[in-house]
Amino acid sequence: MQGLTDEFVDEPINVDALPADPMTLFRDWHGKAAAHEPWLGNAMTLATTDAAGLPSARIVLLRGVDSSGFHLYTNYTSRKGRELDRKPACALVFWWASQVRQVRIEGTAVRLPGADSDAYFATRSRESQLGAWASPQSEVISSRGELAERLVHYEARFKGQPVPRPVHWGGFRVCPVRMEFWQGGAARLHDRLCYTCREPDRGDWTLVRLAP
Repeated sequence: MQGLTDEFVDEPINVDALPADPMTLFRDWHGKAAAHEPWLGNAMTLATTDAAGLPSARIVLLRGVDSSGFHLYTNYTSRKGRELDRKPACALVFWWASQVRQVRIEGTAVRLPGADSDAYFATRSRESQLGAWASPQSEVISSRGELAERLVHYEARFKGQPVPRPVHWGGFRVCPVRMEFWQGGAARLHDRLCYTCREPDRGDWTLVRLAP
C-alpha cells in the first residue's frame, strides 16, 4: 500500500462542482471503479449489530442502486438477515483500490418488495438458485457433505421445472442518511466530503468537507 496514494492522486475535489444529490456522485465513482475492477467494483462491507449492540461485518455484493438506496440479497434467516430485521440501522463501506477511493454509508435497511426479489432471483443461475434452498445460512452443519446432500435433494425436488424463490430469501434496500466520500491525496491531504440528510426522500442533503 505504501506509495499507492502518490501513484493515483487526482486533482483535489472541488466541492462547488459536486452534485447536490450524493447518489449522483456515487454512481459516477461506482461506474469508474467497476470499469477498473470488474470483479470487485460491487463488493461492499455490510456492518450490522446484534440484540446486545455488538457489531458484525462481512463482504457482500451490491446488486442494485436506485434513488432511494442500495440493494443486497440474502437469506433472511442468516445472521445478517436476522440482524437487519431486528435492528435496521446499518452501514456500508466501498473500497476501490484502483481509484484510491472509499465511500462510507450509514442508513436503515428495509426489505425489498417480494416482486423485486422474485425478479432478481430469476436472473441467478440455476446452481445459485438451488444453493439458496440448500444452504441453511449461518446455521451449524455437521460437514460439507451435509450441504452436498441437501443440494442433491433440491435438485431432485425441482428437476424439470423452474426453481422458485424461497420465502426465506430476498432483498434489502439500505436507505442512506449519511454518505462520506474519501479520495486519497498526497501528503495525507485526502479529500473527505460528507453528505447528511434527515429526510433523504425530500432530497435536502447537506454537504460539508471534513479534515482527513
